[in-house]
Amino acid sequence: MTTTGLLLAAGAGRRMGRPKALVEGWLERAVASLTDCDDVLVVLGAQAGAARALLPPDVAAVVAADWADGMGASLRTGLRALADGGAERCVVTLVDLPDVGAEVVRRLLAAADGPVPGAVLARAAYAGTPGHPVLLGRDHWAGVARAAVGDQGAKAYLGPREVLLVECGDLATGVDQDTPEDTPDGTPTGDRSGLSGPS
Repeated sequence: MTTTGLLLAAGAGRRMGRPKALVEGWLERAVASLTDCDDVLVVLGAQAGAARALLPPDVAAVVAADWADGMGASLRTGLRALADGGAERCVVTLVDLPDVGAEVVRRLLAAADGPVPGAVLARAAYAGTPGHPVLLGRDHWAGVARAAVGDQGAKAYLGPREVLLVECGDLATGVDQDTPEDTPDGTPTGDRSGLSGPS
């Protein structure tokens, strides 16, 4: 089966003071967390040119023109781009999960390695609480894209459905980081692009 890693990194990061894709090391780390996927697609938005310059040459990117509408717009853009390819499932993750590494994605993929990859719905959980990354089989992409509005992403679609929860609390906290004070040492992180402030 073919799995694409779908990394959402389009937001302006207003509380962070810069797009999270431009916080030093975050974009590269998030791409590296998807190393067990066959390929990676990154959805960019705010300051997309500066963020694209940080990506490895073998990583594809697409720009969500309506990224300011929220995470739902980024997810729609990514899923529609994947629909033209041959992947049977995708791992959706976020750029602002600094402690979620490749071992979390690896466990998620292994636990959901069933006979019908296009129908899979699974997500990482941390101490029983559902989080990211989320594994979506191709059969669900169109439905998720239709339901993704504002900052809700796949939440409305996943809510009434049976989703395999894969406990990863021993590997990471899964907590997203929205402000400089959220970072592990409590200090602002660097901006490799030299740009600062919300777009």
